[in-house]
Amino acid sequence: MVARAGRYVYAQVIKDVVEFLGLDESTGPKLSPAQLAGRSDRVLTTALRLVRQMPDALLDNQLPHRPRSWRVLMHHIFQIHAAFIEAQRSGKRLEYEVLVATPPETMRTSRDIAQFGEQVHSDFSRWWQTAQSLAFEASVDTYFGQTTRHEMLERTVWHSAQHVRQLAALLEQAGISPDAPLSPADIDGLPLTDKIWDEG
Repeated sequence: MVARAGRYVYAQVIKDVVEFLGLDESTGPKLSPAQLAGRSDRVLTTALRLVRQMPDALLDNQLPHRPRSWRVLMHHIFQIHAAFIEAQRSGKRLEYEVLVATPPETMRTSRDIAQFGEQVHSDFSRWWQTAQSLAFEASVDTYFGQTTRHEMLERTVWHSAQHVRQLAALLEQAGISPDAPLSPADIDGLPLTDKIWDEG
């Protein structure tokens, strides 16, 4: 949240913050929808590869600075896209509760999570095949307010990408060399910083 003179705005959308502060900055996505779809494919493919590397014995470990297990983080990478796809197909509001839904108790292993990720990857590919005729500047409703379909797609891609970077760091922490993690070129043009973890 950004507050000023007794007013505030939720800092979920950079455009809203820039307008609230009266700044003269361009805040729209740098990448086209087609470029973002391509990045999405790279992000999800990388996530699947890294998830399969994670030993099951480590899945209950907790992330630094927040109460989230490695298992929940790995599932969340794919759930971000699943929530996006559900909202797009239904035409309904993107709900926070769907975005942060935790994995079912039956999803206990890295293999289980990878199977879920494969389905999400396939669902996104099918959505994109028919999405190119959509108006990406059209307004869509989300839990953080109105945004465009283009911005919502960008947010989906960078959000997942950030967590894939974290997953690679967790593998390194476990003494496992990540198999072809995301490169600087993979995140170029996405609104990400060099920081991989939130500060506690």
